[in-house]
This record gives sequence, C-alpha cells and structure tokens, in this order.
Amino acid sequence: MAEVGFYQLRTSLLEHALPKLLQKALDAGHRVRVVGGSDARMEALSTAFWTYDPETFLAHGLARDGDAERQPIYLTAESTDSTINENAADLVVTIDGVEPVFLEGVVRYLDMFDGKDETALESARRRWKRRTAEGHTISYWRQGEDGGWEKLG
Repeated sequence: MAEVGFYQLRTSLLEHALPKLLQKALDAGHRVRVVGGSDARMEALSTAFWTYDPETFLAHGLARDGDAERQPIYLTAESTDSTINENAADLVVTIDGVEPVFLEGVVRYLDMFDGKDETALESARRRWKRRTAEGHTISYWRQGEDGGWEKLG
C-alpha cells in the first residue's frame, strides 16, 4: 500500500503552493506525476510553473509535449491513459478531486484540495474514507497562515 497525504489549501492558490512542494520533491530526488481534471487545467498549471518564481526553473512537461520519460515533473489530465507511469514517477499529485490510479513504483500520493470550498472539502473527506478502507497509510496536512504546511494526522 502507498502513503497518501491529503493537503488542504487554505491561504494560497494551488498555482502558488504546488510549485513549492514540487521543488522540494525534486530536491529530494523524486520524479513526479501531476494529474488534473482536464488538459486546459494542466496547460494553465504549466504556465503557472513557468512564472511562479523568476529565480527558479521548475522542469516539467505536458502530455502533449511528448518525451514523458525525460520529464522530472509530468503534467497530465485524468482523461489520458492513467495506468501507465510515463515518467517513472515515484510520487503522484492529484488535484481537482481526481481519484488516484495506484501505479507500480509510486510510493507516495498527494491529494491537494481547496479547503475553503465546501464541495471540495466534502469530496476530500470521501476520498480519505476510501483510502483508509483500502489500507493505505494516511496523513493530513493543512496550510498555515504563513503558507507552510502543518501535519495534523
């Protein structure tokens, strides 16, 4: 079973918080797959990655770019074939309420959601219950006022 961390956004947008987490993941030697609700959403996220910090380059690619195996961060939509680990990721981030597909070689999943949106919060609670019932190791992280993450469980 994989480790699943739920990340409740409270003080900043995903486009600001996710690049910082991804940079830490890359610095720790991880390869990452980010799965969102649509190709358009992933395009917007790619643009945010290019512009979030002028001092930093966050190496990534979209499914349409090809060469997935060369991408340390691979952005893909839920609608693509999600049973293939195209970039040999060991960490998967799901956004937009996407249900993760548990892939061989992936040891950790991050489920990021907007904690100020009641619908997103309720959906995350249902996913939490499913992951717990499946026997995964679960952790819960909430964004603090300073934008950092605090582990609650």
